[in-house]
Amino acid sequence: MTELSESEWESLCDGCGKCCLHKLQDEETDDLLFTTICCEYLDTQACACTVYESRTSHVPDCLNLNAEMLKDVSEWLPPTCAYRILFEGGELPSWHHLVSGDTQVIHLQHMSVKDKVISETLVDESDWHEYLIH
Repeated sequence: MTELSESEWESLCDGCGKCCLHKLQDEETDDLLFTTICCEYLDTQACACTVYESRTSHVPDCLNLNAEMLKDVSEWLPPTCAYRILFEGGELPSWHHLVSGDTQVIHLQHMSVKDKVISETLVDESDWHEYLIH
């Protein structure tokens, strides 16, 4: 993965939008828990960041993911993320656009956050625990 060009690296993103979900960490178990609350900059229909090129200036803790950092951050990526799957030695799923040849299959197979999430601007942070994905 470290030898991919920038465009090849970017093409691995399946466009699910799951990385834009807010996560909580269980204080007792340290388990990472995903919520249905997304970053305010996620276009929930396209499952794409509306400020992608400048996202880290809008959201300082947003990752500018690269192959070298995967070993440190892979657990923060959803288990269905292509970057995580390949890092862990797996193969891309059938709904991934590089396998299916169609960027819409991920949505048709309900593997994206399309129509399933709410913007962080609409939920008070003290209520995030009510939006956990079980």
